[in-house]
Amino acid sequence: MAKKPKTLSVGDKIRQMRENLKMPQEQLAEKTGYQVDYLKALEEGSVSPAVGNLIQISRALALDSASLLSEDRKVERRKSHLKRTKAYSYKSLTPDNEDKHLWAYLVTLDPKKEHEMVAYKHEGEEFMFVLEGRVEVKVGETVHELKKGTNLHFDSGVAHHLRNLSSKTSKLLVVVFTP
Repeated sequence: MAKKPKTLSVGDKIRQMRENLKMPQEQLAEKTGYQVDYLKALEEGSVSPAVGNLIQISRALALDSASLLSEDRKVERRKSHLKRTKAYSYKSLTPDNEDKHLWAYLVTLDPKKEHEMVAYKHEGEEFMFVLEGRVEVKVGETVHELKKGTNLHFDSGVAHHLRNLSSKTSKLLVVVFTP
């Protein structure tokens, strides 16, 4: 019985491609806007990147973002599993679109929590519609307060950060477009 080849993790793939390009982590940090510590943790596998982060990193490495996803990860996305970080979760509403330019997510933020990762910044556009609760979205230096039924459309190439202002769970529909 032949051994199944070991599947590389997303972090391993990023490190491998970065090293093939002879690109130091500091240069990747400069190209993406992410901190070197975050990139180190990502390559070590101690943090799991959000989709927006993968898009930004793949652009900096001149890769198709789908190439960073292992077959296991693609299957996981197709099943539309609920993803969880310390303060939010997202569920893909377009699980079979990993090769497309438009993705939609149902994002759930815990009460009075903010997204505890670095601010997102990735090529493209983003649209957020608040289904429940009240959130703060900081895009660059501009702060937007959104409540149920309101929306925001912005250039996702500008660093953006999300925080739940409500004492209850907030839910958003988030649509991301990348060229």
